[in-house]
Amino acid sequence: MSETARPDWLRIRADFPVLTRQVHGKPLIYLDSANTSQKPQQVIKAVDAFYREHNANVSRAVHALGSEATEAYEGARRKLAARLNVPADELVLTSGTTLAINLVAYSWALPRLKQGDAILLTRMEHHANIVPWQLVAERTGARIKVVEITPEGALDLDDLRAKLTADVKLLGVTHVSNVLGTVNPVEDICREARRRGVATLIDGSQALPHRAVDIRAIGCDFYAFTGHKMLGPTGTGGLWAKREHLQAMPPFLGGGEMIREVRFEGTVFNDPPHKFEAGTPNIAGVVGLGAAADYLDGIGMAEIEAREQALLALATERLQAIPGLRIHGTAPGKAAVISFQVEGAHAHDLATLLDLEGIAVRSGHHCAHPLMAWLGVPATCRASLAFYNTHAEIEQLAAGIEKVRRLLA
Repeated sequence: MSETARPDWLRIRADFPVLTRQVHGKPLIYLDSANTSQKPQQVIKAVDAFYREHNANVSRAVHALGSEATEAYEGARRKLAARLNVPADELVLTSGTTLAINLVAYSWALPRLKQGDAILLTRMEHHANIVPWQLVAERTGARIKVVEITPEGALDLDDLRAKLTADVKLLGVTHVSNVLGTVNPVEDICREARRRGVATLIDGSQALPHRAVDIRAIGCDFYAFTGHKMLGPTGTGGLWAKREHLQAMPPFLGGGEMIREVRFEGTVFNDPPHKFEAGTPNIAGVVGLGAAADYLDGIGMAEIEAREQALLALATERLQAIPGLRIHGTAPGKAAVISFQVEGAHAHDLATLLDLEGIAVRSGHHCAHPLMAWLGVPATCRASLAFYNTHAEIEQLAAGIEKVRRLLA
């Protein structure tokens, strides 16, 4: 998109086939993009075209289809690396953030941590950035420390600095909270950690779909992301890691492709990133993720962020005006996520009744049990917005919540 052209959001919305369907006889209003984003026809067609025209395994055959599949797969890696401002050979393609974090946990942390060491996490982490570290801590004798958050849902940076003590070997922090929408100042956080010799892992799952991300500028050691939240197919994602880490880390999984030579006496492993990509990957999915990256870049991440901030402002204003509704997470500069409760309504009941109005929101703990405990609630409803949503849908969400309030009263 040119610098002078403004996105035609209604035309862009028409790229998403599922948004034309009805649910319970009502037009679908999809407000669950933090769970998984919808897919534009350009991504769907890219996956379809791969299977129709180029289907073959990668890096294994010299025939034409094999070469085409390999080029499409590696081309997607190069696209993703370029938009993250990192070298392609430092980007490991994975099934998503969960596998990416587990790769770091088992291949980097497990051989290094010992009794007395600590892993520092934050109160707002997704389970995928908690449970792998618990498993590693159990096996190494390391312990987990937790950075607290402010009443508005921002990270308590004073607490973070106080807990970045000499025993901390790794700091794991989400770039954007999937529950609160809080955007953490990851550049400042990583700078503080570097001063103290602490490695950093950033969970970028909720950042890449909504804002430009420059990993070099962030200055972390590891950055994990998932593809299905940024318009790509499920089962796609990646891990960027500093070259020295990738070279020093042992393989996490063994099998084909991650080897250079195999003998019963021993194996010589492939160079990174292929050393960490055992077996046949999700080739068509990665091709689709490359198409998703093209699609996002075609609109422009600055335009997408501005659009979503405008939707967030309207949604916040409309929901705050509803009696008995409480929003969790009010940190300045937050992303387009609103977690809320309505007095007298359980989150699951609220979401179920909204679904009958065609409105899809998520209810539950959002894979963040420790955060829910801190909030003092068993569950919340979450409306997570994307650029393909409309102002009219926000108005219908507010009207739907008002209707449910009257029904439950």
